[in-house]
Amino acid sequence: MTSERRPLEPWRPTREQLEAARGATVPDVIAPGLRVLFVGINPGLYTAAVGHHFARPGNRFWKALYAGRFTDRLLSPFDERELLDRGVGITNLVGRATAAASELTGDELRAGAATLERKVMRHRPAIVAFVGIGAYRTAFGRPRAAVGPRSETIAGARVWVLPNPSGLNANHQLPELGRLFRSLRDEAFRRT
Repeated sequence: MTSERRPLEPWRPTREQLEAARGATVPDVIAPGLRVLFVGINPGLYTAAVGHHFARPGNRFWKALYAGRFTDRLLSPFDERELLDRGVGITNLVGRATAAASELTGDELRAGAATLERKVMRHRPAIVAFVGIGAYRTAFGRPRAAVGPRSETIAGARVWVLPNPSGLNANHQLPELGRLFRSLRDEAFRRT
């Protein structure tokens, strides 16, 4: 008799586990033909320690995804693989985990842009949605880029730029994040 594998339960890393996560990576949630590929800046230590995207308590990514109607219930980072069934994936510009995105260099972000372009060529998402305007500006040399849909493409995929959903980003509150995510969702899943 085989036992059914239970989904991973949320857990909190210890201080030692957080420190050990420096430089670690988190596997992409990606598949061919996605409607939207979300691109984070890089994993934080909490995210890397637990091995799931946007995992730090206080990060509003999952709430914004729900408010934007990408999901029919509020998912946790531990449910991230369910996104693939909804035509959504997650990756990062830079793979290595840091305590803060400010620890990344411009060269790392630009190298991440080249890596991302190869992923987009391989997996062909319809839209690439960056969650972090500053990182997008640096990585792609677009210092005046604004939030919303962009005219440029990456390997044929349309580009959107969204605010960083970190709880530390007080410039954009959850209702606004939900509205922006909903606009993206409406475009991504529009019947053509």
